[in-house]
Amino acid sequence: MNRSLTEPEKIRYARHLNIPEIGEAGQLKLKDASVIVVGTGGLGSASAAYLAAAGVGRLAIVDSDVVELSNLQRQIVHGTSTLGRPKVDSARQRLADINPEIRIETWQVRVEEGNVREILGDYPIVVDASDNFETRYLLNRACAETEKIFIYGAVYQFYGQMSVFDARKGPCFQCVFRKMPGEDTMRANRGVGVVGALPGVIGSMQALEVLKLILGIGEPAIGRLLLYDGLAVSVQDVRAEKDPACPVCGRL
Repeated sequence: MNRSLTEPEKIRYARHLNIPEIGEAGQLKLKDASVIVVGTGGLGSASAAYLAAAGVGRLAIVDSDVVELSNLQRQIVHGTSTLGRPKVDSARQRLADINPEIRIETWQVRVEEGNVREILGDYPIVVDASDNFETRYLLNRACAETEKIFIYGAVYQFYGQMSVFDARKGPCFQCVFRKMPGEDTMRANRGVGVVGALPGVIGSMQALEVLKLILGIGEPAIGRLLLYDGLAVSVQDVRAEKDPACPVCGRL
């Protein structure tokens, strides 16, 4: 573990050091932490940017796509200058500019059954910033089976969802979303509209949950599904229970 902060780090993280729940001891926990963000779209842009700025010492990003013009309305780690480049390269450039003190690792691949465990590796916290149901179910199973924390986020038009799934302490993703939607539903949800600021709201909530978990403070959203309505500016907190018959974590 890193035992002290450098003088530049003390200046960079001064606003953290002034918070009693964080302080230098907490900032050192962040510096020693490892987190992986799967997806560098709208959710991944916001969560990864704030995790980098907060000083999470080892941050991985995963994405197989390249930057397109239609991404820029909401995916704030990318820009016009990085159009056509792999998203992980574009994101790495931006995150390194935000905080050159951290280590950034990249995976320019699509998460699949054959590589998911290798990609998640020894990262204890996985931020789900994917944009499809198949990847979420795959990540959830891998996290449950390897005792990782899975931080879920999703957005649609003006509405978002966020939760923390830790199968050791509460339900997993599949306890709550038992069945994968049919192909017609998944096809209809590809390319759905989303207001640009919404992924920033949900992605920031995901990042805050990561920081709380690393620091061991507050009450993480385990066993709670937060439903955000951007039009009404309201959050509904739905309690979720572990399903003993869950095919993923029921016997864990």
